Amino acid sequence: MILLLAALVSFVLTVVLGRFVLAELRKLKAGQEIRKDGPTWHAGKAGTPTMGGIMFILGTGITVLVLGWGRMLAGEFDHLYVYLFALIFGLIGFVDDYRKVRQHQNEGLTAKQKFILQLAAAVVFLVLMRYEGLLTNDLYIPFFQVSITIPWIVYLIFAAFVIVGCVNAVNLTDGVDGLATGVTFVVMVFFAVTAALWHLTTLALLPAALAGGLAAFFVYNHHPAKVFMGDTGSLFLGGAVAALGFALDMPLILIPVGIIYIAETMSDIIQVAYFKATHGKRFFKMAPLHHHLELSGWSEAKLVAVFSGITLVCCVLAYLGVQGRY
Repeated sequence: MILLLAALVSFVLTVVLGRFVLAELRKLKAGQEIRKDGPTWHAGKAGTPTMGGIMFILGTGITVLVLGWGRMLAGEFDHLYVYLFALIFGLIGFVDDYRKVRQHQNEGLTAKQKFILQLAAAVVFLVLMRYEGLLTNDLYIPFFQVSITIPWIVYLIFAAFVIVGCVNAVNLTDGVDGLATGVTFVVMVFFAVTAALWHLTTLALLPAALAGGLAAFFVYNHHPAKVFMGDTGSLFLGGAVAALGFALDMPLILIPVGIIYIAETMSDIIQVAYFKATHGKRFFKMAPLHHHLELSGWSEAKLVAVFSGITLVCCVLAYLGVQGRY
């Protein structure tokens, strides 16, 4: 019941806060700069307010603090750790977005700057979770129900790069109205249900609240979008997805759960490698994958529906694959 309450409270807060946030973004003229090499019809999106992820970040944060207050007094902070970790990534995204808005271009922080900041945040989070006894160096393999013990330093390196990769994969998925919102909503429902069924109710508060916040954000973000989440929102979501995988101590579950994020990232990697190998030829019409499908005739609404549906199927399969975990 508390998880449904968390989702509902976060939904209402995000919808209400969204009206004020959207108004302020318009006052600041925080309009999105559109990629010059993107689909030509995306040019009409130029000037749409960005940094809208602030809406669900605030809605989720207030919800987990209020509804989780009693649990924090009892010494349970795992939901707060995940939120604060995601918030750090959201702040990195905010700095990136702010620089883009100020400079009126589609580039903010350099790739090197973002990588260093993200890697540092990942290491701090992992060390903290290890110190609190919430993370082991046993790598659980879904579907096979076995765990492999890995030396802690090796696990730390592996985990840090998985987190950074996951965060940027979610960021890459945010290229069509409502896409990252819809896909990640399904992922958050998976984490909330899984944690609840494993009696990890405190941890489940975060994904439940974020699912409610994303449902509310979709009101503003569905096609044609009134606001974009920006790197502020997408990096926050990436941090939340990655952190929840490790907070449940089963990071490999991110493979089936994040199949869309992976497909988007792989399409980008394949495109670049093929372009270089063939001296200018393209494997896809455009990368990442959602742009290729757009150029193949898919509408933005169809992309959101199909990608979210695929994620739902993979999340169900993922749960079946980890039933023996607890």
